[in-house]
This record gives sequence, structure tokens and C-alpha cells, in this order.
Amino acid sequence: MRNTGSSKRRAIVAATALGALLAATASMAGSRILGTGAVSAIEGAAGGGLSPWAVLSSTASDDEIGVTAAATRAWVDDYQLTVTGANVNLHDRMEFSIARQTFELSTLGGELEQDIYGAKVRLFGDVLYHPLGVWSAGVMHKRLVDGTVPTALGADDVNGTDAYLSASKLLFNAFLGRNVLLNGTLRNTSANQGGLLGFGGDQGGHAWMAEGSVGVFVTPSWVVGTEYRQKPDNLSVADEEDWQSVYSAYFFNKHVSLTGAWLDLGDIAGLPSQRGGYLSLQAAF
Repeated sequence: MRNTGSSKRRAIVAATALGALLAATASMAGSRILGTGAVSAIEGAAGGGLSPWAVLSSTASDDEIGVTAAATRAWVDDYQLTVTGANVNLHDRMEFSIARQTFELSTLGGELEQDIYGAKVRLFGDVLYHPLGVWSAGVMHKRLVDGTVPTALGADDVNGTDAYLSASKLLFNAFLGRNVLLNGTLRNTSANQGGLLGFGGDQGGHAWMAEGSVGVFVTPSWVVGTEYRQKPDNLSVADEEDWQSVYSAYFFNKHVSLTGAWLDLGDIAGLPSQRGGYLSLQAAF
């Protein structure tokens, strides 16, 4: 039964991406500057690898529709994460995303799966020219496919919703003559390990968490930087630590980008010091 459900959900993801692509053919994206759509975060929204940013996906402008699809693989000492997802940018105002996460418990055995449905709205501004950058607000509704393990660990729920506010700004010639991109995100969440271990627990529930990113454009197509994501610690049986990364993203053109990163995810489900690599391929239209 679980495999049947997984197949149906994967079909939904594929159908959503295909439908969005067909809808976009009349007004393909491409007016915004290279790199201003960022990459796809592990939860499906446009951003860095670990955190959503205020920018919207692809390079769609206010009279265009953009479609993005991404495949991501992360591997740390005792776990592996695979993410497939797609999102749609409507006129550089609204972004809708869908993602499927598969978390393989390499050491403990088994896997956890989660579906994430997201929406983001650009409130005001522009990442390049507005003095305050661009500001956006978003939500992510997360649903575990099987909540047996999170419930056994003490999670209060197997479904949850994050809400966040993000601001992004590109600073011209800010570091050794290079452009620097800054992002800050404030997220209200009860998710344990991003939701893969359920939501809430005996030590807490919803709380505000801070996330930050900085990237330096070595060239107009190549950016290197770091991210930090604060995490709640809701389960007494499974201490949770903040996430951080050092990343490098290369935009071959406005349609294809590749991101690699070194991850430090701290303790996960009782297994300490989870560190490893990250690779994500994105296609945007």
C-alpha cells in the first residue's frame, strides 16, 4: 500500500510540472538577470540549498511565467536525502512549489518520505535596485507519508505548516569588487529535522527560527557562499542542532544551474555529527 501511495504522489509531482510547463509556453521566462532566481532549496522554494530566499524562481518578469524543476541528492555519515520538485513563478509575484523528500536511514535501516506544498508572494521591492531589496512571505505545508517513526519518537503530529518572511538584497561591488547577495529569513515552525521526524514534541512546538545566507559572485555566473539555519529542538529523545553549509553554484545560462555544497547538519535522531556533500541540478524555463 505504501508503494502505491508513493507512486501516486510521484505522478502528481510529474503532472504538476508538466502542466505548468505547458501553461508557460505562451510567455516563457527570461527577462530577469542571470542568477536572480537563485536555486531550488530542499523544500522546493527558490533560495539556497537549506533555506528559502525572498527572490522568486526562474527569471520570469512581471509579464512572464516561469517553470523550474530540480533534482537534489545529499549524503551525510548515516543518512541520504533525495529531493525532486518543481515550481511555477507567476509574473514575478507568486511562486507555487511542490517537492518530495526521501530520507534514507542508511545506518538504522528504512526510509522516511515527505511531501511539501509551498506558496510564496513577493510583497515589494527588487533584489537589484530597491534600497531595501526584495521582501517575500511564504508558507510550506508538509505531510509525512508514514508517521510511524516520528510518532514513536514523541512527535505531536505528522503534518505541519511553516510560515516565513524573507528579505534578499544584492550589494554591488561590496567585496573586492564583487557583488554580494545577502538573505535573511524568519521562519515560524514546529518541524523536527525539517518535518522528516514529525512536528512538535515533549519539549516544544511552534517557534520563530532565524536563517541567513551570504553569497559572493566570483563571476556573473558563479557564486560561492554559506548558509545557516536555526532549528527547533522539540524531542528529548533526539537532540536537534542547527544546519549550516558552504556552497558553490554555477549558472551555465538562464536555464541550467548546478549547485554543490558541504553540509554540517549536527546530530540527527541520536546519531552525532552528520556531515557530508550536496549536489543539485536545476532546469528553469
